[in-house]
Amino acid sequence: MITFDQVTVVYDGDGEPSLRDIDLTVEEGELCLVTGHTGVGKSTLLGTVNGLVPHFTGGTLYGRVTVDGRDTAHHPPRELADVVGVVGQDPADGFVTDTVEEELAYAMEQLAIPPATMRKRVEETLDLLGLADLRHRALYELSGGQQQRVAIGSVLTAHPRVLVLDEPTSALDPAAAEEVLAAVTRLVHDLGVTVLMAEHRLERVVQYADRVLHLPGDGHARIGPPADILRTSSIAPPIVELGRAAGWSPLPLSVRDARRAAAPLRSRLPGRPPAPRPCPPHRGATVLTARGLTVSYRDVVAVREADLELRAGEVTALMGRNGSGKSSLLWALQGSGPRRGGTVKVTGPEEGEPADPHRVPAAHARRLVGLVPQTPADLLYLESVRQELDQAEAESRTSRSARALLDRLAPGIDDATHPRDLSEGQKLALVLAIQLSAAPPLLLLDEPTRGLDYRAKDQLIAIVESLAAEGRSVVVSTHDVEFAARAADRVVVIADGDLVADGPTAEIITASPVFAPQTTKILAPLPYLTVAQVTAALAPGESEG
Repeated sequence: MITFDQVTVVYDGDGEPSLRDIDLTVEEGELCLVTGHTGVGKSTLLGTVNGLVPHFTGGTLYGRVTVDGRDTAHHPPRELADVVGVVGQDPADGFVTDTVEEELAYAMEQLAIPPATMRKRVEETLDLLGLADLRHRALYELSGGQQQRVAIGSVLTAHPRVLVLDEPTSALDPAAAEEVLAAVTRLVHDLGVTVLMAEHRLERVVQYADRVLHLPGDGHARIGPPADILRTSSIAPPIVELGRAAGWSPLPLSVRDARRAAAPLRSRLPGRPPAPRPCPPHRGATVLTARGLTVSYRDVVAVREADLELRAGEVTALMGRNGSGKSSLLWALQGSGPRRGGTVKVTGPEEGEPADPHRVPAAHARRLVGLVPQTPADLLYLESVRQELDQAEAESRTSRSARALLDRLAPGIDDATHPRDLSEGQKLALVLAIQLSAAPPLLLLDEPTRGLDYRAKDQLIAIVESLAAEGRSVVVSTHDVEFAARAADRVVVIADGDLVADGPTAEIITASPVFAPQTTKILAPLPYLTVAQVTAALAPGESEG
């Protein structure tokens, strides 16, 4: 269905090709998972399949990419729309209508499909993806998982034979991600659709893949069965890391298979994992106290009478399904978001009574609470990294160097670089440096792992831990259960605007079948959260064989 014949892609100004001598075939009805660190060429590879590369992205394509017999170099995306459907990372960015039914029909209108056929296909797609009850709903009212299913449905109505998905679960909670992946799997198994999917959260998708296409970073590609590729891959989900550490062969890719292999390992592990990292000396002092905090938008209550205390030196993960109120709570704590009732008091670095960030000047509020939004680039509006850093220092009125902070978080970023040209991880580091230049005792991060690969998450965990060690309180809103298991001391769960659980990370996430990390699911009832805990508990050199 998809054939790469000695494909090389070179962009002007780049010293090395993004893709080099790619030679492979993706068969009809196959789900092929594309993996690799950020910047290795995954988006370029996906773009060659529907003609975005080179027709819209520039650069030079050597070799030949054919999809269902059509050479993409000679067919721009509009001439491949009936064969290839593409769904980007943010489904809402691609919506052009107001309701679910209208969005499903839009692509067919552009292809001049007869009305009777359009109506039939809309009904078929509604049933296939479980959207029938939502047909008249406004798109903005849908949850993240529902929006992702609508985005997939909007390209399916054109009956493409190939579906290209760029991080389809990156913005979704675990339950919504399973919902979307179940729909994608049904397309592959029941309709024979060929799916090419790029995804950083391999723990969610690897069990569904027929083959894995790994880009190691030198422009070349390796393709093969998931277990074979992941055994030596530079990136791997926790289930594979655990299998490597235990010496399991064949390597399991699903929790079910891993549990079957893990019985001997469970018998050798102590009943409790090693103690977590030592508490920093600053932990314990209350940094923020919120009482009766309520946020509403017109008649919709997003946060309902929340009581919350945040302590110095503590990393708190704020978790909950899409639309549960996480972002509304963070913005209300920061002071910029709407608030219908309740109080927030933050103890700042200056002597004096705790202050409410909502009721003090903006410069003072920045010294109380820093917030990094879901899209860090929303806070970047100047022409260079240097200008952003200088502006931050001018506004912070502290002696902290924003440049020094950035060099600690992400060394090597040139002052002259435009902020929009940075990678997602670098943008996050720049905004963190800007916020930290004001030295706030409380830092709020809204979905910081979205779009980050495993290596970038490791760096973010190190950053969060260093901030806690300095005595700051850090709150991370996240759907990433593996990140929470590794980074958080405490988990707060919000559901429909109510805080429904609050406690130590191990206690909260091991009790939840939805938020439990892979290691916990595999080794239950033992309360292990991470592969690192397992390897630390085992005697050096031991393996399962």
